[in-house]
Amino acid sequence: MLLLLLQQLIFPIWSVILRACFIYYVFFNIFCTQVTSKFAVIFITVQYNVTISTPEGLEETPMSHFHHGIKDLATVFFYMLVAIIMHAIIQEYVLDKMNRKKHFSKTKHSKFNESGQLSVFYLFSFGWGTSILLSENFLSNPVTLWEGYPHTLMPFQMKFYYICQLGYWLHALPELYFQKTKKEDIPRQLVYIFLYLVHIAGAYILNLNRLGLVLLVSHYFVELLFHVSRLIYFSNESRQMGFTVWAVLFVLGRLLTLSLSVLTVGFGLSTAENQGFDLAAGNFNIFFVRITVLAAICLTQAFMMWKFINFQLRRWREHAQAQTLKKKQVPSKSKSKKDKANGVNGVSSHGADSPRARKEKAS
Repeated sequence: MLLLLLQQLIFPIWSVILRACFIYYVFFNIFCTQVTSKFAVIFITVQYNVTISTPEGLEETPMSHFHHGIKDLATVFFYMLVAIIMHAIIQEYVLDKMNRKKHFSKTKHSKFNESGQLSVFYLFSFGWGTSILLSENFLSNPVTLWEGYPHTLMPFQMKFYYICQLGYWLHALPELYFQKTKKEDIPRQLVYIFLYLVHIAGAYILNLNRLGLVLLVSHYFVELLFHVSRLIYFSNESRQMGFTVWAVLFVLGRLLTLSLSVLTVGFGLSTAENQGFDLAAGNFNIFFVRITVLAAICLTQAFMMWKFINFQLRRWREHAQAQTLKKKQVPSKSKSKKDKANGVNGVSSHGADSPRARKEKAS
């Protein structure tokens, strides 16, 4: 039994890891020839390294930080290709095997694949983002979200996190073709891919990376709960408790996003000493930019709440219709049983009451 469990769970996961490492190694060797080694660094490694000496006691320790630039486009492109490969590996070795066992319909098949892929990504991004927040003490000291703006320098983990986020959501565009997405589903997916790219790239370029990281982690946690709940629902349709918890956390997540955005951009940056627009220094702390950022966030949250309310209303209507049909079916069933017991149209069919069964007495 233990060997069978290892074969079904651990070996496929180990196979995925080995194939990913092999693919990464192949890309590295292709790029890192003597002719193209200078260009390979742009694609594979994180660019714009700055070493800063920070005092620790009596000694100064050099610390590596990074800022963004045009070369990041090449790095994003490379990790977009990595995301496409990882997407295919997860699809082939995990999701397709589960689909063959469950025998889903075409509609459930596509939704199961979508939730399966996004669950893996959201779980990975949430865990990674949370570790960055804890290591940088952003949660224990919220003032750091706007204090010292512009935050042009980032630790390696934060910059690489943003690179991977942009690469993943860019890879979702060609995946619409690779996964043979239905035409009616393409507009919906294009909308949320566009929203992710705009908000992540906006936080990255405008040096609002700390605020963006906090909002991404909280949002990914809520989305992770939704897609895990949907996977559980597909395996057993009676298990819907996860959707109720998700609905509560979804509303709280929107309130948290609005509160932190207004607190950071509306109050923190507006009262900061470093006001003005300086493209070279990465300072975008002017009234127009702040209003634009807040408007984009508020409109996005309003759009998400509108979609959420419509989704909940549709579910409630479907549930009410199902309950009404059940109530109508119960009396009809009880009436049919009564008719069978008493006869057709209320006429008793007992043998003792039947006039044919009576015998006249002989005179």
